[in-house]
Amino acid sequence: MTTTHASTGTGKDAPAVTVIGLGPMGRAMAGAYLDKGYEVTLWNRSAGKAEELVARGATEAPSVGEALAAGGPVVLSLTDYDAMYAILEPAAASLPGRVVVNLTSDTPERARAAALWFEGHGARQLTGGVNTPPSGIGTREVFTYYSGPRDLFEELAPTLEVLTTTDYRGEDQGLAALYYQIGMDLFWTSMLSWVHALAVADANGIPAAEILPYASESARGMSRFFEFYTPRIDAGEFPGDVDRLAMGVASIEHVVHTTEAAGVDTALPAAVLELFRRGVAEGHADDSFTSLFKVMKGRPKAA
Repeated sequence: MTTTHASTGTGKDAPAVTVIGLGPMGRAMAGAYLDKGYEVTLWNRSAGKAEELVARGATEAPSVGEALAAGGPVVLSLTDYDAMYAILEPAAASLPGRVVVNLTSDTPERARAAALWFEGHGARQLTGGVNTPPSGIGTREVFTYYSGPRDLFEELAPTLEVLTTTDYRGEDQGLAALYYQIGMDLFWTSMLSWVHALAVADANGIPAAEILPYASESARGMSRFFEFYTPRIDAGEFPGDVDRLAMGVASIEHVVHTTEAAGVDTALPAAVLELFRRGVAEGHADDSFTSLFKVMKGRPKAA
């Protein structure tokens, strides 16, 4: 299937796109396409979320099948792949010949399985992982990972770039999901540690606003640690010339004790302490804390 990309402005020569899933992200995507003059078809499982977009010129399809039959690629923005199958399986007869940009979050394995499912129904999938909240859609400062057939990515690039800049990771359908979940791993653990730190501060009468400049400076400094340790980790080298895991244990113990004294939940720093102690028990006391990379990797996956 060939997608036509035209200049902005509605009419028979305008590019078209279908957006299925009108949560905050889906609505932001549909809005970005309307801003660029696309003919936008919408469908959402629950009613009432398309009204504003319809008022701006979008068309709300009465059924999933009719949404799939509309022009242009189909952009999926759903909670997970279970929701995707629940919505699309009853309308699978409308899938042959369709191109699906699957921006639904799930695991790499499920992204690969979904690509095969679409292929089995005569459709093609391009997997995506969007690295921005809805407020960033339509800007150039953020990006989306994509993976799947290169020819499909290149064909759809003008349509994809309406949403964000693009970062193509390769032919493997699971790669975009993998890179996205790695990012979520870093994001959520970092944000949770920040929230925990604010809870300790609050318990001691210090408002979040007072901690903000210090937290921001710490976050900026983290990139320098990433840059320093990354080549060592890639080389499998964890020397204790800069830091030692045994000293890290003492440091985290102090965090746990401070948390306990404040009456704040200790689950998060206690989990970190347990991991540090495991590293020491496995012989890494005099190595860098980055030797926990080996501990967290566990045993190699069976071939």
